[in-house]
Amino acid sequence: MATTTTAVSTGSSATGSPTVAKQSRLIGVDITRGLAVLGMIAIHSLDEYDNSGAPTLSFTLFAGRAAAMFAVLAGVAISFIVGRRQLVGGPVARGKVAALITRAATIGVIGLALGYTDADYGTVILPYYAIMFLLAIPLTYLRTRVLIPLTAVVVIAAPVLSQWVRPHLQEPLGTQASFGILLHNPLGQLIDLTVTGEYPALVWMSYVCAGIVVGRMRLTTLRVALGLAGLGGILMIASSGLSWLLLRPLGGIAHLSAGVDTDTAQDLLLFGGDGIVPTTSWWWLAVDGPHTGTPLDLMATIGSSFAVLGAILLLGHLTRHHLGWVLAPLAATGSMSLTVYTAHIMFINSDFDIYGPTSGYIRQLVCIFVFTLAWRATAGRGPLEGLVAAITTRVARHVERRAYSRTPRPAHITGEQGATERRGITQRLGRGR
Repeated sequence: MATTTTAVSTGSSATGSPTVAKQSRLIGVDITRGLAVLGMIAIHSLDEYDNSGAPTLSFTLFAGRAAAMFAVLAGVAISFIVGRRQLVGGPVARGKVAALITRAATIGVIGLALGYTDADYGTVILPYYAIMFLLAIPLTYLRTRVLIPLTAVVVIAAPVLSQWVRPHLQEPLGTQASFGILLHNPLGQLIDLTVTGEYPALVWMSYVCAGIVVGRMRLTTLRVALGLAGLGGILMIASSGLSWLLLRPLGGIAHLSAGVDTDTAQDLLLFGGDGIVPTTSWWWLAVDGPHTGTPLDLMATIGSSFAVLGAILLLGHLTRHHLGWVLAPLAATGSMSLTVYTAHIMFINSDFDIYGPTSGYIRQLVCIFVFTLAWRATAGRGPLEGLVAAITTRVARHVERRAYSRTPRPAHITGEQGATERRGITQRLGRGR
């Protein structure tokens, strides 16, 4: 589901080696993605509340934040795929776009194949993820200085638009996206994936926008690590403070029970939502609970994603870039996030899941760490990651090759010069860059 590296140890980027710098950057991203995957598994596997009815520590730490970090890192991966810069029209750009479309289609098919599972155990994020990849394509053509304010606009405007249109749309399907629903109710499935579902792509594009911006940064530098960590902390504190101000001193909390019974309102405030909030009052956009999809929820979870990624990158500097060795299990897990996530969804929906919440989660962690470390040491790229990469690379090369063949050559580029240029293109396409 993302760009990964097979290296575990990175050494110091002080050497100035581009390869070392790239490995250092990817190791930090892999570790962060590993945390996100394990956080999502924790939400699916561990208890949400304790004996007193209060949220558990695991729920407080990971609810909303882990999935959001997963989506932010999707944006980072998209940025890596297109070369960490703005796309410009031409054969290369066509190949990159083809890679994104193919990756979206492949991940979408895997997600729909998991449609047999029970959404009560955990809604599969992959079909939503595929829609986000497609919607991100126009963003790759924008400059960074345009993307930054656009991200801020989407954080505010997307939840407002969702709140406005949802009263006129169908109720959430409440089931997994599947081939069956796609065939019999394609419009309903599309509405669920984009607006009314657990991870509505319309609102969650905020995370992807933010991730693309982050992916274009020089993640190997100390300045960027400190900046991400600091900005993340500011966003989290600001969102919490604004929510408290709007709901308490300004009296917004009194309006939340309009059209919603008191117990439901309290539950939403304490445990968050399922991707959306009630449309009975605009004051619901002032809450910042997990999975509510409000501007303040987006601000808080983008902030937590930045803070975690920045902290891990900073830790890499403090450990002289040997973080890949110290946190090798997390890095390996993050490099195979699609395989790990798919296996987890299949496991919790199988007869093999006979364990209690804590023991089951620990067993999953042990199996994940053992498998990913062993596979990475012997085979490199994860099984599903290898499948997605093979299909994506093949399609991208084909599209780019055809685009080059149809590109008119200036009349003066003939003979030996033209042959040299053609050989260079063929060699570059063969390497897959």
